[in-house]
Amino acid sequence: MQTKIEKCVRCNSELYGQFCSNCGHSQVIKRINREYILSEIGSVLNFDKGILYTIKELLVRPGLNIQKFILEDRNRLVKPIIFVIITSLIYTIAQQWLNFEDGYVNYSDSKDTAILTIFEWVQQNYGYANILMAIFIALWIKLFFRKYNFNFFEILILLCFVMGIGMLIYTIFGITESLTEFKVLQIGGLLGFVYVSWAIGRFFDKKKKINYLKGFLSYILGMLTFTLAAIALGTTIDFLIN
Repeated sequence: MQTKIEKCVRCNSELYGQFCSNCGHSQVIKRINREYILSEIGSVLNFDKGILYTIKELLVRPGLNIQKFILEDRNRLVKPIIFVIITSLIYTIAQQWLNFEDGYVNYSDSKDTAILTIFEWVQQNYGYANILMAIFIALWIKLFFRKYNFNFFEILILLCFVMGIGMLIYTIFGITESLTEFKVLQIGGLLGFVYVSWAIGRFFDKKKKINYLKGFLSYILGMLTFTLAAIALGTTIDFLIN
């Protein structure tokens, strides 16, 4: 009688144990229960590999850690797009809960225009908007740092990480201003710009002081270009509608 050969549910390779020798997938899947949920939350928040560890490493050694993520090990840090979306969500929740001034991207208009609609979407969806902003900033970084061997998509990874930390800096100062009534949000905005410029400079070459200035200019020009593009898009929509 021929014995039935068990195969991996993921890659369909023949099994010789509990774990697939080809892809490493476990053939025994634990049920989702309270212990599983607590374990998943702990894995996200832990100091060894989760978001708290990622924040710590990006604050202390941003350039080195992001380079290692791109070139060597992509399991030590939280995935960059998830990271920027989570940190942007934290900012949005804190801003709406405490109602501190929205100092990150702020636009107001007495008329109901497409431009106003676009910026309202940005203010309500910072996670996705930050990724769009990063595209414009990355173009300037690619221009200023064209001598370095990093492609456009690797620069986007850099920006997802550092812009995520920038959002957390704004969040901390926004919460502080709301609880103490001290006007410190602008200081947080300045520190956010300083951090991003510093992190970009250290990513490319921490020994060259000019790189920190290039990082600052890339960030400012990228944000300005994004804003102008949003205004141009809104103006075009208004023109076509009217």
